[in-house]
Amino acid sequence: MVTSPVVNTYPLASYTFGVKEPKMEKDTSVADRLARMKVNYMKEGMRTSVEGILMVQEHNHPHILLLQIGNTFCKLPGGRLKPGENEIEGLKRKLSSKLAATSPGIQPEWQIGECVATWWRPNFETVMYPYCPPHIAKPKECKKIFLVHLSEREYFAVPKNLKLLAVPLFELYDNVQRYGPVISTIPQQLSRFQFSMMQA
Repeated sequence: MVTSPVVNTYPLASYTFGVKEPKMEKDTSVADRLARMKVNYMKEGMRTSVEGILMVQEHNHPHILLLQIGNTFCKLPGGRLKPGENEIEGLKRKLSSKLAATSPGIQPEWQIGECVATWWRPNFETVMYPYCPPHIAKPKECKKIFLVHLSEREYFAVPKNLKLLAVPLFELYDNVQRYGPVISTIPQQLSRFQFSMMQA
């Protein structure tokens, strides 16, 4: 019998959360974001981005940490890589930018695990696919989603203008309307893992 990879998942109460200076979004609307993506594409080519799945547990059920902007929009922590930047190092940089304290003494030890999904943006539109359509020779973005293995205790500093939510897998499952196709398919992407619910 093939065994599933084990992911140790610690209680939400094991982690400490503080705040830091606001991290403002570069764009005020989706249209602005797509326009900026187009400008960057002309300069640098296809955008490559990385995001992290950070897991905790509540009531012996896995939860994903999501950043909430405003009252509705949620996203995984991560972002765009610099041209030529290594994916793992880039994700560590982005996670620190979004969630690490400004003091170097309490930086989380980011343990980047498996790549669980790759998404493609064929055009300068919001739609992304878990494959590159065959008629698309020059996709505009490739986004990779990595599992991040958290230590038993960490300190996270959340920008003042964002909220960090712990959302249960059952809430995400098939909930495209609320979370979009990337986040709502995380439960399927994680189904090959075995979660070990660690106690505090």
